[in-house]
Amino acid sequence: MDNPSDQARFDELIHAPLRLRICASLAPVQWADFSLLKQNLGVADSVLSKHIKQLADAEYVRVERFAKRGHSHLRVSLTEAGRTAYVGHVAALREITAGEG
Repeated sequence: MDNPSDQARFDELIHAPLRLRICASLAPVQWADFSLLKQNLGVADSVLSKHIKQLADAEYVRVERFAKRGHSHLRVSLTEAGRTAYVGHVAALREITAGEG
């Protein structure tokens, strides 16, 4: 897999603009708090929840609920499969934009 095109794979699920932005936000971190994602992406709870559910159903993200100071919180992370799909999708986009795809 030394050749980037070995990893390149266009992913319809990730390609949707908000889901791509979610994956891009999660890629550099271990976990992201739902409220921080919502704020950074500038979307409503329901919109973010819908897209996270689609990614979770595909096992691209892991969702964890926990209590902190008596309040319920939700955090999200990319799974190994999600990270692989995201990296492959970005590689495919690079090939397409470079005129190689």
